[in-house]
Amino acid sequence: MPTHHSPEAFRPDWMSPPGDSIADLLEEHGWNQTSFAERMEYTEKHVSLLINGKAALSEETAFKLEKVTGITAGFWLTREAQYREAVGRVEEEKSLANESEWLKELPVRHMLDHHWIDRYSDAGAQVAECLRFFGVASPNAWRTSYRGPVAAFRASKSFSIDPAATSTWLRQGERQAAGIDTQPFDKAAFKASLTLIRSLASEANPDVFVPKLIESCAVVGVAVVFAAAPKGCPVSGATKWLSPSKALLMLSLRHKTNDHLWFSFFHEAGHLILHGKRMMFIDGDGALDDEQEDEANRFARDVLIPPSHSAALSNLLKTEDDVVRFANAVGIAPGVVVGRMQKEGLLEWNTRLNHLKEKYRFKVAESEE
Repeated sequence: MPTHHSPEAFRPDWMSPPGDSIADLLEEHGWNQTSFAERMEYTEKHVSLLINGKAALSEETAFKLEKVTGITAGFWLTREAQYREAVGRVEEEKSLANESEWLKELPVRHMLDHHWIDRYSDAGAQVAECLRFFGVASPNAWRTSYRGPVAAFRASKSFSIDPAATSTWLRQGERQAAGIDTQPFDKAAFKASLTLIRSLASEANPDVFVPKLIESCAVVGVAVVFAAAPKGCPVSGATKWLSPSKALLMLSLRHKTNDHLWFSFFHEAGHLILHGKRMMFIDGDGALDDEQEDEANRFARDVLIPPSHSAALSNLLKTEDDVVRFANAVGIAPGVVVGRMQKEGLLEWNTRLNHLKEKYRFKVAESEE
C-alpha cells in the first residue's frame, strides 16, 4: 500500500508568518522599523504589513532580505509558502467542516480501526483526510467517481450492499494495488498460471501462500489484494480494471475458510479472463446470478475440480476417508471438496465434514461480520 502521510503529523497548531523571523532579526541587529525600512527601500507601513503577515512576501522582497539580512531568498520564500499554506489549510478546513455530514455516509470507524485513514479532532480536517483517501476534491466528486458506479452496479444486480461502504472497500483495494508492481496484463499467461495457483489451495498457512499468490498474479498483470470489508459490504471479492494493462482482484476474507477463499479467487479470475476490460464485478451474499456470474461460477468450479472428475464426485460416499482419498487423487484440499459437495447438494451445510475445511488466520485485519 502506498505510504500514507498525514499533514497533521508535521504541521503545528499555530501559524507563524515570515514577519516573525524579520522581527527577530530586527531585535538581534538593534534596528527599528524605520531604519529597516530605509535599508529595504520600503515605507514603514509596508514593513509593518510584512511583519504582521498582512502583506505577501514577494520574490523581490526575498532577494532584498537576502542582501539586508544575509539569509537566502530561498529561506524567505519557503517561510512565505509554508505560512500561506497554513493559512489556506485553516480556511479550507473551516469550509470543509460544513461538509461533515458526509462523514456519516462513510464507514469511518472501520477506516480508522484498520488504519486506512488517520484520526483528526477537527471535523473539517477529518473531511479533508477522507477526501485524500479517495483522491477527490469534494464529497460531490466522491459521489460521482465512487458512490455512483457502485450504486449503479447494485441496481443492475439486485445486490443488497451499501454503496458508500462498498466504494470505500474498493478504494482501499485500489490504494493497496498501487503498491504492487505488475507486468502488463497477459490473459493467456494468467490463465496458464492458474494451474500453479491451484496448487496453493492445498497450503494451510496464508503466510506461505499469500506472497506466492500475489507474485504469481503480478507477473501476468493482476494485482491481488486482501482487505477487510466494512459493515454494509457483504462481499467476497471484486474485480476492476485499473488501466488497460493492470487488473485489480480483491478478496475480503469474509468467510475465511479455504473452500470459500479459493472459490472466490477463481471466480474473480474467471471474470478477468472471460468478461473483458470494461466491467467491474462485485460478488457477495444476496447477489442474483446472471449469465456472467454463472460463467464465473462454472469457471471456478472447473478449475478447482475439473469436469473429468464430476462423475466420481457425484458418486462419492459421504465419509471422511472417501473425501480425503478423492481430494488427494484430484490434487486439491479436502475442504474444497466438501465445499463443492455442499454447493451441489451432495452434503448438508451442517455436515460433520466441515472440520476438513481450513480456517485461515490472516495477518491483515479481519473483516467485521
